[in-house]
Amino acid sequence: MRNYQHIEVRPVAGALGAEIFGVDMARDLEDEVVGEVRQALLDHLVIFLRDQKVTPQQQLAFARRFGEPVEYPQLKGLPEAPMITPVVKLEHERHNFGGIWHADTTYMERPPMGTMLLAREVPPYGGDTMFANQYLAYESLSDGLKQTLEGLIGVSSSAKAEVTKTREDRMKEAGAELKVLTAEHPIVRTHPETGRKALFTSDAHTACIKGWTEKESAPLLRFLWEQQTKPEFTCRFRWQVGSVAFWDNRCTMHNPINDYHGFRRVMHRVTLAGDRPS
Repeated sequence: MRNYQHIEVRPVAGALGAEIFGVDMARDLEDEVVGEVRQALLDHLVIFLRDQKVTPQQQLAFARRFGEPVEYPQLKGLPEAPMITPVVKLEHERHNFGGIWHADTTYMERPPMGTMLLAREVPPYGGDTMFANQYLAYESLSDGLKQTLEGLIGVSSSAKAEVTKTREDRMKEAGAELKVLTAEHPIVRTHPETGRKALFTSDAHTACIKGWTEKESAPLLRFLWEQQTKPEFTCRFRWQVGSVAFWDNRCTMHNPINDYHGFRRVMHRVTLAGDRPS
């Protein structure tokens, strides 16, 4: 267990996830504190903060200490803070945004390094988010399958999953056009900071393996998607107003649970620019 000097870090599960104490996002934090938060993210893959009372501008300022905020490719941000995307499910809606296991926007040539989500309104129950450790998902494979996966490229599409339904609703409200985006990334990527290998595919976005038909791709991809979300590789986070989750999109997947029909849920999301997976 790493010894942190400026923050308190409490793991929430064996696979990944930790709550961080001693950090006020509304303050201009010392470099030493930011450095330890960054290290906690690398150590635990997703970190959680509670009771954060911040404006959109303060959320953005905090996020900028860890990377470059970028606009979400399909939705407009807040009028006063375009780099913050509202993630909303209204009382009458049945589909939630991103309601399937996935890593964020892998249909981009440079998927995000990380995502920071702040809870503004939460239902009285439900609406938890699950996270999965993709290092462990890869490392627990057999040597033979690891060799098979070397060099395989996944083709990602923004139009593949049911996840598009609520996104389409939001874009229609804004009068925007839904663009189909595609990108190709290794099925196994190497984390640029830790050097560890992780599975980098998902049911939400991976349409097929490059050079294979969808039918040929399906059995292997289905096996990997099941492998990626085994319970022992996951943690689950219960939201409260002012809660923040900050996850490393290069080595995790997440799944917002859609079990709160009839209630409103409003989150503010900051996406941080990433590199080209390799």
